[in-house]
Amino acid sequence: MAFTSDQTTLNLAVIATNTVARTGRARVTSIQGYGIASATLILYDTTDTSSLGTAVATYNYGTEGLSVYVPGSGIVFKNGITYNLAGASGSATITITGA
Repeated sequence: MAFTSDQTTLNLAVIATNTVARTGRARVTSIQGYGIASATLILYDTTDTSSLGTAVATYNYGTEGLSVYVPGSGIVFKNGITYNLAGASGSATITITGA
């Protein structure tokens, strides 16, 4: 018997550019960020990288890294997930449901 899940992970590795990570509805349930100096991760509910609107979530972290578990049903993104990650050689991994 094969089991399927609507949960998956996305690796966010593009630096200093608005980048679409996923199109369509999803909920972010956890975030892990590689610790580097002056790291910032901004998440937007859009797939339009030129007109982002208001940020849904912003995380400023440094060399200590980032580890966030989002309680309840997570952070909902109705249109898609676009991100901007600042900090050279940084990356983040988000867990989503709705895959």
